[in-house]
Formats: sequence, structure tokens, C-alpha cells
Amino acid sequence: MKKIDFKKDLNHLYQPSAKEVIQVDVPTMNYLMVDGEGDPNTSQAYKNAVEVLFMVSYAVKFMIKKGSSAIDYGVLPLEGLWWADDMSSFSTTDKSTWKWTSMIMQPSFVIPEIIERAIADVKKKKNPPAISKIRFESLSEGPCAQIMHIGPFTEEGPTIEKVHLFIDSRSRRKGKHHEIYLSDIRKADPSKWKTIIRQPME
Repeated sequence: MKKIDFKKDLNHLYQPSAKEVIQVDVPTMNYLMVDGEGDPNTSQAYKNAVEVLFMVSYAVKFMIKKGSSAIDYGVLPLEGLWWADDMSSFSTTDKSTWKWTSMIMQPSFVIPEIIERAIADVKKKKNPPAISKIRFESLSEGPCAQIMHIGPFTEEGPTIEKVHLFIDSRSRRKGKHHEIYLSDIRKADPSKWKTIIRQPME
């Protein structure tokens, strides 16, 4: 059986330095996605989104592992796109107006038919609340600036500012604020949480 470690193979995208902002070219990748809005700390919709994303991602993983291709791989980390209709009100303190797309990247060999089967299987066995909201879609970000933030989400402000200053000195920002969550926040000390801060740029 072939085993693939995508976080290792895509090291430049999933393991940036925490010391300096770097520019990367992010290729078009496929994701399971769920959209919503509101404060992720208090929103039941956000919890439901995360739940269904992992349920379907693991269902896909086991279908691939047991299928004719017999490939084993680790499910990729949770990611999030964040924005507000009025970006001037987009702050890390008041999250009530936030809109979000929660997502998990899927390997290129995962085809829509497998996704459909996995969704149907999860719906039949568990039927989680957000199952009807999940979708399979590609995302093209291209040139991006990113850095690793170590610490709680409430302390991301200065790290985000570093990314913005990096871009503003070279180009212009575009697209949505993107975060990738590498730590299991249920178990890890908040001071050690690892979050990739990514921002597409022109």
C-alpha cells in the first residue's frame, strides 16, 4: 500500500517559518467546504461545519485506502477563509460580523464521484446537521504571503499585520484572509497553537 504524507510533500505550503513572512505560489487545490457567518467561538453553525468536514474527509480517506488505488494518507488540517461585507469592520476582537468558509483540502486523486459516495455514506450513518451544506470546490490563490503564528488566536493581530506590511511594500492584497490550523486545540496548550496566516496578493 502506498502511503503519502501531504504535509511533508507540500512542506513549503504547510510548514512556513514563524520568524519571517515568505511569499509562496499556491496552486489550484480541491477542498471540501462549508460556508457560514458569525463568531466561530460561539457559533453552533461553525461547530457543525467543522464536524461534517472531518466526517466526510475521513470517509473519503477510508474509501481511497480500501479502493483499487490502495493509497493511505493523513487527512489534511482544517482551514478557514475569513472576511466581512465591510472589511473596515473586520477586526480580531469583534467577530460577530465575520463570514467564513471552513474547508479541508482533498488530494488531487479524489474525484467528485468519491466525494458524493462519502457524503451519502455519512448522511446515512450519522446525518450531521451541516451535511446538506458541504460542497466540493477548487480554490486558486496563486501568489500569497504567509507566516506561522504560534500562540492563541486572540494574539494573531501583530502577525497578521506583518503579513499585510510585507504585501503592501511589494504589491496589493487580494482575496480573503486564510488560516490553516495545525494544532488540535482540544489538547494543545494555547501558547503552542500553530496557525498559518496566509493572504493572497497581486
